[in-house]
Amino acid sequence: MRKVETTKAPQAIGPYSQGIIVNNMFYSSGQIPLTPEGELVKGDIQAQTHQVFQNLKAVLEAAGASLDTVVKTTVFLKNMDDFAAMNEVYSQYFPNHKPARSCVEVARLPKDVLVEIEVVALVP
Repeated sequence: MRKVETTKAPQAIGPYSQGIIVNNMFYSSGQIPLTPEGELVKGDIQAQTHQVFQNLKAVLEAAGASLDTVVKTTVFLKNMDDFAAMNEVYSQYFPNHKPARSCVEVARLPKDVLVEIEVVALVP
């Protein structure tokens, strides 16, 4: 196992890593809409989803992977009414490649954000 760390995404806010590589698979921790400096992105679900994807791209890059090698995502939404707006942004990051996905509504997310996304990706 190898821990993945980058300063291009927010640092872990608890006792966990940004991601782990096992063999040729990368498992990310959930990313929320914090900037790499740790500031919360305010705004609607679309603004927050864009920041989450910037963070995911950074940890994937640090792992030697990319959005093109993602095999599975899990999306956690504070409110399922935000699904369509989140999905509009999500589809911009996966225009051709369509990884498997689960999407669930949760009671509460860290820092009361609207969205958190984690990924599993192949490391070529």
